[in-house]
Amino acid sequence: MGGPFAYLGVNRMPPFLVSEQYAVIWTGRPASTIRRWATEGRITRHGHGRGNVRYNLAELNAKAEADDGTVTPGAVPPVIRQQAAA
Repeated sequence: MGGPFAYLGVNRMPPFLVSEQYAVIWTGRPASTIRRWATEGRITRHGHGRGNVRYNLAELNAKAEADDGTVTPGAVPPVIRQQAAA
């Protein structure tokens, strides 16, 4: 048996790529934080150039919204890749 995508030769879902704007909405974090996480290797940046960068939603933690309207930003993702030494 395999996962739902075993016919593709993988056991996991393909990435669900979203724009920076949607990553900001999903996490409750500022755009600069999303970009910094990508630079730090916490999330993967797909594409390049203004308006062409996408982020994998599976790598981002969702914000939490309480009944009283308070919003708690999503948790900081762990480092998934190491930066090359300068």
